[in-house]
Parts: sequence; C-alpha cells; structure tokens
Amino acid sequence: MTEESSQEGRRERRSDPQVRQIFVDAYDLLEPFFDPANNWAGHGHEHLALRAMHERFPALSPDQVFTIVTAAKRVFASGQRPIP
Repeated sequence: MTEESSQEGRRERRSDPQVRQIFVDAYDLLEPFFDPANNWAGHGHEHLALRAMHERFPALSPDQVFTIVTAAKRVFASGQRPIP
C-alpha cells in the first residue's frame, strides 16, 4: 500500500485547526525536551516543554499547549517527524 493510498483511507481526527497549523513549528521547538540525551537524573523535561510553549505561543490555551506537547512527545517516540 502506498503512503498516498494509506493517507486517503484515514479519517481526520484533529479538530483544532489552530493547533494543527502550528504543530510543525511547535515540534521543532519541543524536540530537544524529549531527547533522552537531555534527561536529568532519568527524568524528562516535559514541564519545561510546557513553559516553552506558553512563552512562544502565548495566545494558546493551556489545553492547546498540553495537546501539542503530548502529540509532539508521541511523534518523537515514534522516531518520525511531523508532516507539514
């Protein structure tokens, strides 16, 4: 199955166009926070990722920031990069 045909069969689940629009830029900002090389005593820096998002995108609600950080963490863990 080609990537294009597999994309056609998927139902779009993302419902917040503002979050979707900035996700790729946000991912670039957040990627270092999920890198295992940057862990501190075995702990990640998710709290710092949330703060960085609030500072970079102050118009986003706390729920939107949390959604982006959670999604970015999943994408990073999958070893892939977001598709613009």
